[in-house]
Parts: sequence; C-alpha cells; structure tokens
Amino acid sequence: MKNIFLSIFLTGFYTLKAQNYKAYQFYDQKGKEIKTDKLVRELAKYDVVFFGENHNNSINHWLQLKITEALYEKKNGQLILGAEMFERDNQAQLDQYVEGKIDAKTLKDSARLWNNFSTDYKPLVDFTKNKKLKFIATNIPRRYASQTAKEGIESLNALPEKDKVYMAELPIKVTLETPGYPEMKTMMGEHADGTKVMNFISAQAIKDATMAESILKNYESGKTFIHYNGNFHSKEFGGIYWYIRQKNPNLKMAVISVFESENPELKVPEKEYIPTNFNLIIPADMTKTY
Repeated sequence: MKNIFLSIFLTGFYTLKAQNYKAYQFYDQKGKEIKTDKLVRELAKYDVVFFGENHNNSINHWLQLKITEALYEKKNGQLILGAEMFERDNQAQLDQYVEGKIDAKTLKDSARLWNNFSTDYKPLVDFTKNKKLKFIATNIPRRYASQTAKEGIESLNALPEKDKVYMAELPIKVTLETPGYPEMKTMMGEHADGTKVMNFISAQAIKDATMAESILKNYESGKTFIHYNGNFHSKEFGGIYWYIRQKNPNLKMAVISVFESENPELKVPEKEYIPTNFNLIIPADMTKTY
C-alpha cells in the first residue's frame, strides 16, 4: 500500500514538473511559430511597424520594450517611435522630456499622461531619451474625439484653424469598409440610433486618421517607425493601417496583433482569430497592470 501511495505521489509530481508554462508566443501570418530574433530581423525590413497591445497587459508592454531595443540594434539606431498614448498638443512637453530639459514630474504635471504611464510607457520614452531618438505624439487631443462622438465629425469644421492642426486634415473618409468598424456597429446593437452609431465610429476614425497622418508626416526614408497602439487601432489591417494605405500605398507596413489564450501552450486560437503579419499570443490570466 505504501508503494502505491508513493507511486501516485511521484506521478503527480512529475506531471506538475513537466507542465510547460509559456508567457508568450509569436506566430507569423501562416500560423507558424516565430522566434523573437527572427521576428526582429523581419521587422527591420519594414517602413512602419504597428505593435498592438492590450493596454493593461504586463507582458505586452515588456515585449514592446525588448523588441524595440533589439530592433534599434538591428537597424543601427535608424528608428522612430510613436504612440497612441500621447496627443499632438503635448508634443512640446514630450520633446522637452526626451531632450532632458524637464524631469518626469514636470512632464506629468504639464502633459495628459495615461494613468499607467510610469509602469507601461515611461520605459519606452526613457529608451528614446537615452538613445536620442524621436518619440512622436500621434493621437488627436481627446476633447476633439469626444466632441466628434457627441456632435458628429462635421462639428470639427467650425473649430479655429489653430485647433485643427492637432487633427488629420478634414474632411476624412469614414466608412464601414474599414476593417474593425463594422464590429463597432455590431457592438452597439441593432436598435442603436444610426446617427449615434456613426458619431461613435467617426470618433474612432478621427483618431485613426490623425495617427496615420502623424506617422506619415514624421516617417523618414531608411528608418523604421514603430508605433504602439491599442490592438483595435490596427487589427485586421484596419484603423491606422487602413488610413495610411489611402495616402501612401507604397509604404511597407507590418502589424503585430495580440490575442489572449486559455491554452497553456499558447496555440493559435481556433475562434475569433484573424491573423496579421505577426501575432502575439499571451495567457488570458497574465498579470494586469490595472
């Protein structure tokens, strides 16, 4: 009997020990696993790289930093950074911080930073500062996106010209042909007011179009512009990617999309999985930053 219990205990121990816990796994568009060193080599070939994220996922942010560091080495410093999390009218404050003219507290007091800036985005900004790179605030000031959601995109036409410099040149095309936008309409339900639905989608569109314009204005030939944004802003080659394609179809762009998985081996999800160039699979129970 003693031997039986010992056998059961050892079997359970070795089963537990053999469990392979993965923190992340990258796949290419065809569903083949890709190691990070090869991923970086591939990313270096692109003009623009969109690194999608789940805003509160710790491994997502850590990988953004590590991939950026490796891409910097691969590109011999020929890198430009930009992010959704910084709005155009805060570019001056961001520049001053990166150039060492103000400290982190002054940046926090003078710019509209996300609540998770210190843990999730400051490492990227500090990397930019240390390497003397450019970090572009690409997004529209949130007050104008909020105005669009409430009053419609046409309301932006009445703004003074000094305000319009912080958004994409008007008019912009808003269409449900843009990947991801039909999903937004579905999320609001069949009985939602049509005008409210289109205002909501237009608010997303003015963000995407502004970030696209910001990237196009600041891209430099020979460099890779890596942009950090919520996954929805570039998933399925929609959002920012789609708006850049309308203006410059010749730019070589790559999208890294992110998906959560309950599978401990982080296999490609069987449902709701539409891959882009590169796809990051992370555990659904990964530690969240907020």
